[in-house]
Amino acid sequence: MVLIADSGSTKTHWVLLNGGREGHCVTEGLNPLLTDRAVFGTVCRQVVAQFGLEGACVDRVYFYGAGCGTEGGCQHVRDWIGETLAFGSMEVTGDLLGACRATCGVREGMVGILGTGSNMCYYDGARIALQRVSTGYILGDEGSGNHIGKRLLKDYLEQQMPEDIRVMFHDDYPYSASEFLDRLYRQPNPNRFLASLASFADRHQNEPYVQTVLRHCFQTFFEQMDFFGGHASLPLHVVGGLVSSFSGVLRAVAAERGIALGTLLPSPIEGLVRFHAK
Repeated sequence: MVLIADSGSTKTHWVLLNGGREGHCVTEGLNPLLTDRAVFGTVCRQVVAQFGLEGACVDRVYFYGAGCGTEGGCQHVRDWIGETLAFGSMEVTGDLLGACRATCGVREGMVGILGTGSNMCYYDGARIALQRVSTGYILGDEGSGNHIGKRLLKDYLEQQMPEDIRVMFHDDYPYSASEFLDRLYRQPNPNRFLASLASFADRHQNEPYVQTVLRHCFQTFFEQMDFFGGHASLPLHVVGGLVSSFSGVLRAVAAERGIALGTLLPSPIEGLVRFHAK
């Protein structure tokens, strides 16, 4: 049996491969930098129950996750999964390598993630050979859901939105300024909250103001290509939930910057199943 997990900060896709049969389930996101041990255990027990793995030993576990870019984060995942599930071997690595394997397989390419957060790298066909430092939702995550949400919320609170857009935003999120700030600075998972506001942009993306916000956020995402020098001439494969929502403006901004887009995947999980099935 092989268990594959692709975990962002918002949700985790799990697939169990067992003699050619597949089982699928989706749970909340498991980021070892943001998710505590108790929540991790609860989710793992849900997965064990969903797949009927009580008392079983999984031969191999592959966990691709946000927050797994450091050895400390990876060790947390190994330990916490091991408290619930018996396994033979486990590979824990960042979600960016998962995106690379899902889109490129064993070929080289540029790969980016656009989901709750964002990231980008050059993949040489076997490993991530060049990557910008990921500075998270406060300093980085350019072009991501929480970047879009942050821009919308800032404009709303500072009354920089056009009035008709501001009214629609208030109708969808009828909170006071203090309630918004409490949600950001006192409640857990502020990155998820900010990313949830990107759904407003999805519903109103034909509005000129929203188009301006989206274009700005995606331009900052593509500006990161300059870091990669000659590798930037390769097609850029992009994985993440924003791909399906904003593919039109994403393609338009990429074309303006002379960037060739490759595979666009809302989720890498099917690509990872193909990769590991081989």
